[in-house]
Amino acid sequence: MAWEKPLSGGYLLSDDKSRLDQAALLRFFREESYWAQDRTAAQLARAIAHCLCVGLYAPDASLAGFARVMTDYTFRAHLADVVVLAPHRGHGLGKALVAAALEHPDLQGIRTWTLGTRDAQGLYAHFGFGPLEHPERQMMRRLDPPA
Repeated sequence: MAWEKPLSGGYLLSDDKSRLDQAALLRFFREESYWAQDRTAAQLARAIAHCLCVGLYAPDASLAGFARVMTDYTFRAHLADVVVLAPHRGHGLGKALVAAALEHPDLQGIRTWTLGTRDAQGLYAHFGFGPLEHPERQMMRRLDPPA
């Protein structure tokens, strides 16, 4: 059963993936993001299929925002792709979207949350995010994209 949360102004948050306008989301990533400009429709569809996603919907039911959580639903979660489309910015919807992801009923009890951002540290600090406690213990593997 889909989880939903109404917001003021007629906005709605929902984890129902069938409602997501993936074409609008892909346009946003290609035209406005710094991290996902080369994402393909197939990659986006696969990422959505394998993650918990929260869509933000305007009063007319159009997509207004999105957040994706990569998780095992038990120990760890990584918040990614948090976006509010331009016409809907400036109304606190980004904070509502992050709060909804963190408070989602299926993610309660998770103690380790991570994310990456180039320019929104202030937004995430509001929710308790900060620098890694032990960056010397963290590692990553990055592969060049296929040619």
